[in-house]
Amino acid sequence: MNRSKFKENASKCVFTATAIICIIAVVAIFAFLIAESVPAFKEIGFLKFLFGDTWEPSASDKYGMPLAGTYGVFKMIVGTLVATCGSVVVGGLIGFFTAVFISAFCPIKLKKIFSTVIHLLAGIPSVIFGFFGMKVLLPGLGVFSSNGSGSGLLAVSLVLGLMILPTVVSLSKTSIEAVPAGYYEGARALGASHEQAIFTAVVPAAKSGIAASIILGIGRSVGETMAVIMVAGNKVNYPGGFFQSFRVLTANIVMEMGYAGEVQLGALIATGVVLLLFILMINVLLGLVTGKRKKEKGGRKHTAGALSGIIYKLKPERIGKIISCVAAGVAAGALLSIIAFIVIMGVPHLNWQLLFGEYVIAGEISILPSIAATFMTVLVSLAVAIPVGVATAVYLNEYTKKGSRLVRIIRGAIDVLSGIPSIVYALFGMVTFVVWFGGKMSVLAGSFTVAVMLLPVVVRSTEESLKSVQDSLREGSLALGAGKLRTIFKIVLPSALPGIMSAVILSMGRVVSESAPFIYTMGSTIMPMPKGFTDSGTTLAVALYKLSGEGRYTDEAYATAFVLLVIVLALNLTAGFIEKRLNKKLKGETNAFRPKKRNGNAGGKCRNDKEQKDAV
Repeated sequence: MNRSKFKENASKCVFTATAIICIIAVVAIFAFLIAESVPAFKEIGFLKFLFGDTWEPSASDKYGMPLAGTYGVFKMIVGTLVATCGSVVVGGLIGFFTAVFISAFCPIKLKKIFSTVIHLLAGIPSVIFGFFGMKVLLPGLGVFSSNGSGSGLLAVSLVLGLMILPTVVSLSKTSIEAVPAGYYEGARALGASHEQAIFTAVVPAAKSGIAASIILGIGRSVGETMAVIMVAGNKVNYPGGFFQSFRVLTANIVMEMGYAGEVQLGALIATGVVLLLFILMINVLLGLVTGKRKKEKGGRKHTAGALSGIIYKLKPERIGKIISCVAAGVAAGALLSIIAFIVIMGVPHLNWQLLFGEYVIAGEISILPSIAATFMTVLVSLAVAIPVGVATAVYLNEYTKKGSRLVRIIRGAIDVLSGIPSIVYALFGMVTFVVWFGGKMSVLAGSFTVAVMLLPVVVRSTEESLKSVQDSLREGSLALGAGKLRTIFKIVLPSALPGIMSAVILSMGRVVSESAPFIYTMGSTIMPMPKGFTDSGTTLAVALYKLSGEGRYTDEAYATAFVLLVIVLALNLTAGFIEKRLNKKLKGETNAFRPKKRNGNAGGKCRNDKEQKDAV
């Protein structure tokens, strides 16, 4: 075997091994959950647990004698399902049309601003969304509610919808812009307007990426905890109306985990099993829906774009563009409202001691150690998740046959990972990585836990970008004598760079915004400056959660939220700068749906039909 052949075989083995890591992660998490929940199922009864509508944990009577508890989660299953549907209606629709606006209708200069806006949303911690919902949304919605609180399904749907927006927009935008130019040009050549070409040819061709964004958005919605706790009301009820207090499965785990007894603890972990089954069912249904038309050919019939078809059956030619512009405005307005809230509440409370002072236990508060711990977790988690995720995507797209059983298993594992709640990751990280590092909470344990959480985002985004690379580029490289490995690293990956960078930005935002995994793997007490990666620490999101819960440090909590927002913006700008420099080396990123400059007119501006025809 010559050296080149050996390198090709070795690289394939490496890519295969990274892909199998996803399967191992899912199996390990499932094994952990089942092992811990089986005793509870035996004690309670599986069907009684699943379909019972009464949740009353064991307690003691006035004489101190234990009372039997009742553990039924059906009300919370219904609450989780309804909340997820509401968030998808809000975030999915707004996210989809916002992505269309940014890709096809937005001027070039404004496009950069919108992209930054969306990435900022990805980095805002859930506890900040919860603050915003509790302080701004609930008082406003309370005017229309009978009890005056405003909490319930409507508030939960709005908050969760805002939280899944960045995921839906980023991945949908990447998929839409990756559609070959021939789809758009063919539609225009047949007499379609710019708007018709986008909605009837380009958007349907991007169906797999849009479906992937919805799946990841559903996973984020199902797994969210902190923001829901702050706006749902958390009574164990059926969600009977927009303002009816109810509880979701993840909130139930977090609210009762700290004081749970043996049976109750098992019941809470068993709730994680129910969540995983819930995610599996959703993935199967979406797979069936998106796979029905897999064999259909042509731009108009290739589609996952029911929205597109509906729009243009209504006949008004510009309705899609109008809806896209409105959706983008709503997304931008929501972000600006949250930013304004953080700035107004946080900036007045910034001071030298809080930012750069020396941390004193039970004394002066300083978030400098938390800032350092945050950057350390970002560095380690990305160093693990990005190579593994990109290599897995390369294996799925470049080394496997489409529709093979192994590919379906790996993709199913990735979808399951995307839907596992962060609190379940936290428990899994506590019993694996913390034990792995000698039973000590550390930056490494927290980073490894979050790295597993990031894999679905990295794999999905990279894979959709790899799919968009034209086969002619691969065939040309191979025809010139380049090997498979060289073609991947010199041709395919550089062409997929925008999708990879979107994954990096989303991943950074996820690391910065997470709190539950770090509480159980790094520690929940605000700690001094970590001296190394094996020391425990507190990220900014955890510090924000702890300061807000103390009651005495509300002002410091708002200031911490502002610092966190600034860090997210700085990370996004840095990633954008790197992407821009890399794109210059690769002769820049092209937009298939935006004609190049002609006769001095910028292609980035939205034109009327005559201008479009002249440009094309």
